[in-house]
Amino acid sequence: MEDRQNYKLYKKELGLEAPVFLAIFLTGFIYLGNIMGGTNMVKTMMNTAFDLLRNVCFYLMAVAVLAGGISGVFSEFGVIALINRALSVVMKPVYDLPGASSLGVLNCFMSDNPAILTLAYDDNFRKYFKKYQMPALTNLGTAYGMGLITCTSMMAFPVEGAIKGALIGVLGAVVGSIISVRLMISKTKKYYGTTEMVECDITDPIPEGTRRVREGSIGGRFIQSLLDGGKVGVDMGLSIIPGVLLICTIVLMLTNGAGPNGYDGSANQGIPLLPYIGQKLSFIINPLFGFSTPEAIAIPITALGSSGAAIGMVSDMAARGTINGNDIAVFTSICMCWSGYLSTHIAMMDALKTKEMTGNAIFSHTIGGLGAGIAAHLIWGFLG
Repeated sequence: MEDRQNYKLYKKELGLEAPVFLAIFLTGFIYLGNIMGGTNMVKTMMNTAFDLLRNVCFYLMAVAVLAGGISGVFSEFGVIALINRALSVVMKPVYDLPGASSLGVLNCFMSDNPAILTLAYDDNFRKYFKKYQMPALTNLGTAYGMGLITCTSMMAFPVEGAIKGALIGVLGAVVGSIISVRLMISKTKKYYGTTEMVECDITDPIPEGTRRVREGSIGGRFIQSLLDGGKVGVDMGLSIIPGVLLICTIVLMLTNGAGPNGYDGSANQGIPLLPYIGQKLSFIINPLFGFSTPEAIAIPITALGSSGAAIGMVSDMAARGTINGNDIAVFTSICMCWSGYLSTHIAMMDALKTKEMTGNAIFSHTIGGLGAGIAAHLIWGFLG
């Protein structure tokens, strides 16, 4: 049964919207099909979606299950409460978030963006948040997603100053996270107000200064909390599949080019429209980031949909010797801060049941990622 709460407005059954949308929709498909070939375009679309399902969605589900299990144990044995008490003095003034949110930072840094969702469904975590703070978890988690993988990968490239650049990039990502979260919270405060707390799944109020625990022995509580947390991870993994497949397929098909044998319907082919747009804007972007080569603009564009793909492109540039330490710093900050947010943001906001704020989340994080890259460039120049 359809959720009628999702439909709050009415429009005429027949109006200008339908033909205009159809014209734009068909123009896009005809444009792609004219370059790739109609059959190849459809085959690429299907193969890319299937490749994303196997290699990205199931991976993210596995990450979510592991993160969910760890989060469940941390919640059961009071680690979240301890972290909230210890780090509130930092998280509140910096991000305007409870100290417990720092656990989400750690989860995402060690794994990927959706890892923060497994915490967001735990009452012992949710009880610290006001309604306006919960949507900002998407921006906070994404800013640190794939941080460990991105940082270590950048350090390993054969570029002078790669280690220094990667570490500076992490600092840039921290700056970007603050920009993104603060911009997002400025929007959510206006929408939700600043007093209402997040609703917990269990309606019984939690007495002040206490937390819920399971019945039984310590060993039984450990196993049960581990498994229950893993089940939440499965639900989160399933909930992000539509957003990843739909959004990331579009982004990849507008980012990647033809394969070595031309267009043949293989996965991850497309037309490099987004990099082309980026090159046209390079007169603005290059001074902000200090790129040493015009082709470097393709890295941030690719990171919009997939940081893994962007890191692969950096590897190729490093092997050809076309980038320097400053580039590594900027690449690290942007790949870490954005970490393919266009392919996960929509799904994450939907999973948090705050999809009405999705547009604001994407806008805020776009600005945050740009701020991360600029900060990394400025820090590199200051320390260099």
